[in-house]
Amino acid sequence: MSLSLGIPVFLMAFLCEFIDSTLGMGYGTTLTPVLLLIGFSPVQIVPAVLMSELATGALAAFMHHRAGNAFFDFRNTPEHRIVRKMGKLGYIPRSPDARIAIVLGLCSLIGAVGATLLAVSISTFHLKLVIGIIVTLMGILILLRRKDTPVFSWKRITALGIAAAFNKGLSGGGYGPLVTGGQILSGVGAKSAVAITSLAESFTCLVGVLAYLATGTGIDWAMAPVLILGALCSVPFSTMAVKRMNLRRFTLVVGAGTLILGLFTLYNLL
Repeated sequence: MSLSLGIPVFLMAFLCEFIDSTLGMGYGTTLTPVLLLIGFSPVQIVPAVLMSELATGALAAFMHHRAGNAFFDFRNTPEHRIVRKMGKLGYIPRSPDARIAIVLGLCSLIGAVGATLLAVSISTFHLKLVIGIIVTLMGILILLRRKDTPVFSWKRITALGIAAAFNKGLSGGGYGPLVTGGQILSGVGAKSAVAITSLAESFTCLVGVLAYLATGTGIDWAMAPVLILGALCSVPFSTMAVKRMNLRRFTLVVGAGTLILGLFTLYNLL
Protein backbone atom coordinates (compact mmCIF):
# COMPACT_ATOMS: atom_id res chain seq x y z
CA MET A 1 0.00 0.00 0.00
CA SER A 2 1.38 3.43 -0.97
CA LEU A 3 2.13 6.06 1.68
CA SER A 4 -0.43 8.48 0.22
CA LEU A 5 -3.14 5.84 0.67
CA GLY A 6 -1.78 4.29 3.86
CA ILE A 7 -1.92 7.51 5.93
CA PRO A 8 -5.66 8.14 5.37
CA VAL A 9 -6.43 4.46 6.07
CA PHE A 10 -4.36 4.68 9.28
CA LEU A 11 -6.23 7.81 10.42
CA MET A 12 -9.63 6.29 9.64
CA ALA A 13 -8.72 3.14 11.60
CA PHE A 14 -7.58 5.33 14.53
CA LEU A 15 -10.80 7.36 14.58
CA CYS A 16 -13.16 4.41 14.06
CA GLU A 17 -11.45 2.30 16.74
CA PHE A 18 -11.51 5.23 19.19
CA ILE A 19 -15.28 5.38 18.73
CA ASP A 20 -15.54 1.58 18.93
CA SER A 21 -13.49 1.16 22.11
CA THR A 22 -15.30 4.11 23.72
CA LEU A 23 -18.88 3.21 22.78
CA GLY A 24 -18.48 -0.53 22.15
CA MET A 25 -19.47 -0.13 18.50
CA GLY A 26 -18.69 1.58 15.24
CA TYR A 27 -15.41 0.20 13.88
CA GLY A 28 -16.47 -2.19 11.13
CA THR A 29 -19.88 -0.56 10.73
CA THR A 30 -18.38 2.81 9.75
CA LEU A 31 -14.96 1.81 8.39
CA THR A 32 -16.13 -0.87 5.94
CA PRO A 33 -18.47 1.41 3.91
CA VAL A 34 -15.79 4.14 3.75
CA LEU A 35 -13.16 1.72 2.46
CA LEU A 36 -15.66 0.45 -0.11
CA LEU A 37 -16.22 4.02 -1.32
CA ILE A 38 -12.45 4.51 -1.67
CA GLY A 39 -12.36 1.54 -4.02
CA PHE A 40 -11.24 -1.45 -1.98
CA SER A 41 -13.05 -4.75 -2.55
CA PRO A 42 -14.94 -6.66 0.19
CA VAL A 43 -12.38 -9.49 -0.09
CA GLN A 44 -9.66 -7.00 0.86
CA ILE A 45 -11.66 -5.25 3.57
CA VAL A 46 -13.52 -7.83 5.65
CA PRO A 47 -10.60 -10.15 6.59
CA ALA A 48 -8.37 -7.13 7.32
CA VAL A 49 -11.05 -5.56 9.53
CA LEU A 50 -11.52 -8.85 11.37
CA MET A 51 -7.76 -9.19 11.90
CA SER A 52 -7.39 -5.64 13.23
CA GLU A 53 -10.32 -6.01 15.63
CA LEU A 54 -8.87 -9.29 16.86
CA ALA A 55 -5.85 -7.36 18.13
CA THR A 56 -7.56 -4.17 19.30
CA GLY A 57 -10.46 -5.94 21.02
CA ALA A 58 -8.10 -7.94 23.22
CA LEU A 59 -6.02 -4.86 24.06
CA ALA A 60 -9.10 -2.72 24.75
CA ALA A 61 -10.55 -5.36 27.11
CA PHE A 62 -7.25 -5.58 28.99
CA MET A 63 -6.98 -1.80 29.37
CA HIS A 64 -10.64 -1.42 30.39
CA HIS A 65 -9.95 -4.04 33.10
CA ARG A 66 -6.83 -2.17 34.23
CA ALA A 67 -8.74 1.12 34.32
CA GLY A 68 -11.59 -0.38 36.37
CA ASN A 69 -14.26 0.00 33.70
CA ALA A 70 -14.89 -3.76 33.95
CA PHE A 71 -13.65 -6.70 36.02
CA PHE A 72 -12.51 -9.86 34.24
CA ASP A 73 -11.67 -12.73 36.59
CA PHE A 74 -11.49 -15.99 34.62
CA ARG A 75 -10.48 -18.16 37.57
CA ASN A 76 -12.84 -21.05 38.21
CA THR A 77 -15.57 -20.89 40.88
CA PRO A 78 -15.40 -24.21 42.82
CA GLU A 79 -18.45 -23.43 44.94
CA HIS A 80 -20.76 -22.88 41.95
CA ARG A 81 -23.46 -25.57 41.64
CA ILE A 82 -22.56 -26.34 38.00
CA VAL A 83 -18.87 -26.79 38.87
CA ARG A 84 -19.73 -29.04 41.83
CA LYS A 85 -22.04 -31.14 39.65
CA MET A 86 -19.56 -31.53 36.75
CA GLY A 87 -16.46 -32.01 38.88
CA LYS A 88 -13.15 -31.50 37.06
CA LEU A 89 -14.96 -30.70 33.80
CA GLY A 90 -16.92 -27.85 35.37
CA TYR A 91 -15.86 -24.27 34.74
CA ILE A 92 -17.60 -21.01 35.66
CA PRO A 93 -15.57 -17.76 35.74
CA ARG A 94 -15.66 -15.86 39.02
CA SER A 95 -16.70 -12.41 37.79
CA PRO A 96 -20.03 -11.69 36.04
CA ASP A 97 -18.22 -9.71 33.33
CA ALA A 98 -16.05 -12.73 32.52
CA ARG A 99 -19.10 -15.01 32.41
CA ILE A 100 -20.90 -12.78 29.92
CA ALA A 101 -17.76 -12.55 27.77
CA ILE A 102 -17.48 -16.36 27.73
CA VAL A 103 -21.12 -16.79 26.68
CA LEU A 104 -20.78 -14.20 23.90
CA GLY A 105 -17.55 -15.82 22.78
CA LEU A 106 -19.23 -19.23 22.53
CA CYS A 107 -22.05 -17.65 20.54
CA SER A 108 -19.39 -16.56 18.07
CA LEU A 109 -18.62 -20.17 17.21
CA ILE A 110 -22.15 -20.53 15.89
CA GLY A 111 -22.63 -17.11 14.33
CA ALA A 112 -19.25 -16.40 12.74
CA VAL A 113 -18.64 -19.88 11.33
CA GLY A 114 -22.20 -20.12 10.04
CA ALA A 115 -21.90 -16.73 8.37
CA THR A 116 -18.63 -17.63 6.67
CA LEU A 117 -20.01 -20.90 5.33
CA LEU A 118 -23.18 -19.25 4.03
CA ALA A 119 -21.63 -16.00 2.78
CA VAL A 120 -21.61 -17.16 -0.83
CA SER A 121 -25.19 -18.45 -0.96
CA ILE A 122 -27.12 -15.90 1.10
CA SER A 123 -28.07 -12.30 0.34
CA THR A 124 -26.77 -9.87 2.96
CA PHE A 125 -29.31 -7.16 2.09
CA HIS A 126 -32.20 -8.55 4.14
CA LEU A 127 -29.91 -9.49 7.02
CA LYS A 128 -28.49 -5.95 7.15
CA LEU A 129 -32.00 -4.52 6.88
CA VAL A 130 -33.15 -6.52 9.90
CA ILE A 131 -29.96 -5.67 11.84
CA GLY A 132 -30.37 -1.97 11.00
CA ILE A 133 -33.96 -1.96 12.25
CA ILE A 134 -33.04 -3.86 15.44
CA VAL A 135 -30.10 -1.55 16.22
CA THR A 136 -32.23 1.57 15.60
CA LEU A 137 -34.97 0.32 17.92
CA MET A 138 -32.36 -0.69 20.48
CA GLY A 139 -30.90 2.83 20.50
CA ILE A 140 -34.37 4.30 21.05
CA LEU A 141 -35.04 1.86 23.91
CA ILE A 142 -31.71 2.65 25.61
CA LEU A 143 -32.48 6.38 25.47
CA LEU A 144 -36.02 5.90 26.77
CA ARG A 145 -35.01 3.45 29.53
CA ARG A 146 -31.60 4.86 30.52
CA LYS A 147 -32.86 5.71 34.03
CA ASP A 148 -34.46 2.29 34.56
CA THR A 149 -32.81 -0.81 36.05
CA PRO A 150 -33.60 -3.65 33.63
CA VAL A 151 -33.69 -7.28 34.81
CA PHE A 152 -30.65 -9.29 33.69
CA SER A 153 -31.44 -11.83 30.95
CA TRP A 154 -29.09 -14.56 29.67
CA LYS A 155 -31.54 -15.43 26.89
CA ARG A 156 -31.36 -11.94 25.35
CA ILE A 157 -27.57 -11.86 25.54
CA THR A 158 -27.24 -15.30 23.93
CA ALA A 159 -29.65 -14.56 21.09
CA LEU A 160 -28.08 -11.19 20.31
CA GLY A 161 -24.58 -12.69 20.54
CA ILE A 162 -25.38 -15.27 17.84
CA ALA A 163 -27.10 -12.72 15.58
CA ALA A 164 -24.28 -10.19 15.97
CA ALA A 165 -21.54 -12.74 15.28
CA PHE A 166 -23.40 -13.92 12.16
CA ASN A 167 -23.63 -10.35 10.86
CA LYS A 168 -19.96 -9.77 11.72
CA GLY A 169 -18.85 -12.78 9.74
CA LEU A 170 -20.85 -11.65 6.69
CA SER A 171 -20.05 -7.95 6.59
CA GLY A 172 -17.13 -7.21 8.95
CA GLY A 173 -19.36 -4.90 11.02
CA GLY A 174 -22.56 -4.68 13.03
CA TYR A 175 -21.36 -6.64 16.07
CA GLY A 176 -20.91 -3.86 18.62
CA PRO A 177 -24.28 -2.10 18.36
CA LEU A 178 -26.18 -5.35 18.87
CA VAL A 179 -24.04 -6.75 21.68
CA THR A 180 -23.39 -3.51 23.59
CA GLY A 181 -26.97 -2.29 23.31
CA GLY A 182 -28.31 -5.77 24.07
CA GLN A 183 -26.24 -6.00 27.24
CA ILE A 184 -27.44 -2.63 28.49
CA LEU A 185 -31.07 -3.57 27.84
CA SER A 186 -30.36 -6.90 29.61
CA GLY A 187 -29.18 -5.21 32.80
CA VAL A 188 -25.41 -4.82 32.29
CA GLY A 189 -23.78 -1.47 33.14
CA ALA A 190 -22.76 0.64 30.15
CA LYS A 191 -19.02 0.70 30.95
CA SER A 192 -18.89 -3.04 31.58
CA ALA A 193 -20.88 -3.65 28.39
CA VAL A 194 -18.31 -1.75 26.31
CA ALA A 195 -15.38 -3.69 27.79
CA ILE A 196 -17.16 -7.06 27.48
CA THR A 197 -18.01 -6.31 23.85
CA SER A 198 -14.35 -5.58 23.09
CA LEU A 199 -13.25 -8.94 24.52
CA ALA A 200 -16.08 -10.95 22.94
CA GLU A 201 -15.59 -9.22 19.59
CA SER A 202 -11.91 -10.13 19.64
CA PHE A 203 -12.81 -13.80 19.96
CA THR A 204 -15.49 -13.44 17.29
CA CYS A 205 -12.93 -11.98 14.91
CA LEU A 206 -10.50 -14.81 15.68
CA VAL A 207 -13.17 -17.35 14.74
CA GLY A 208 -14.01 -15.39 11.60
CA VAL A 209 -10.36 -15.16 10.46
CA LEU A 210 -9.79 -18.88 11.07
CA ALA A 211 -12.98 -19.68 9.16
CA TYR A 212 -11.84 -17.62 6.18
CA LEU A 213 -8.45 -19.35 6.24
CA ALA A 214 -10.13 -22.75 6.47
CA THR A 215 -12.12 -22.11 3.30
CA GLY A 216 -8.87 -21.80 1.34
CA THR A 217 -10.01 -18.55 -0.27
CA GLY A 218 -7.22 -16.27 -1.46
CA ILE A 219 -7.10 -13.26 0.90
CA ASP A 220 -5.27 -9.97 0.36
CA TRP A 221 -3.73 -9.00 3.72
CA ALA A 222 -2.01 -5.82 2.47
CA MET A 223 -4.38 -3.53 4.36
CA ALA A 224 -4.29 -5.42 7.67
CA PRO A 225 -1.00 -4.00 9.12
CA VAL A 226 -2.13 -0.41 8.52
CA LEU A 227 -5.54 -1.00 10.09
CA ILE A 228 -4.03 -2.82 13.08
CA LEU A 229 -1.48 -0.08 13.77
CA GLY A 230 -4.00 2.76 13.45
CA ALA A 231 -6.58 1.01 15.63
CA LEU A 232 -4.12 -0.02 18.35
CA CYS A 233 -2.86 3.55 18.75
CA SER A 234 -6.37 4.74 19.69
CA VAL A 235 -7.08 2.23 22.47
CA PRO A 236 -5.35 4.03 25.41
CA PHE A 237 -7.22 7.25 24.63
CA SER A 238 -10.62 5.55 24.47
CA THR A 239 -10.00 3.67 27.74
CA MET A 240 -9.40 6.89 29.65
CA ALA A 241 -12.42 8.55 28.00
CA VAL A 242 -14.68 5.77 29.32
CA LYS A 243 -13.13 5.88 32.80
CA ARG A 244 -13.68 9.62 33.22
CA MET A 245 -17.29 9.76 32.00
CA ASN A 246 -20.29 9.73 34.36
CA LEU A 247 -22.15 6.39 34.09
CA ARG A 248 -25.62 7.86 33.44
CA ARG A 249 -24.25 10.31 30.90
CA PHE A 250 -22.23 7.53 29.33
CA THR A 251 -25.37 5.39 28.93
CA LEU A 252 -26.98 8.34 27.14
CA VAL A 253 -23.98 8.62 24.79
CA VAL A 254 -24.03 4.87 24.05
CA GLY A 255 -27.78 5.01 23.37
CA ALA A 256 -27.31 7.92 20.98
CA GLY A 257 -24.41 6.15 19.27
CA THR A 258 -26.48 2.98 18.87
CA LEU A 259 -29.35 4.93 17.32
CA ILE A 260 -27.03 6.80 14.92
CA LEU A 261 -25.33 3.58 13.77
CA GLY A 262 -28.70 1.90 13.24
CA LEU A 263 -29.89 4.79 11.10
CA PHE A 264 -26.54 4.86 9.28
CA THR A 265 -26.90 1.16 8.43
CA LEU A 266 -30.40 1.70 7.04
CA TYR A 267 -29.23 4.77 5.11
CA ASN A 268 -26.44 2.80 3.43
CA LEU A 269 -28.92 0.13 2.40
CA LEU A 270 -31.84 2.29 1.27
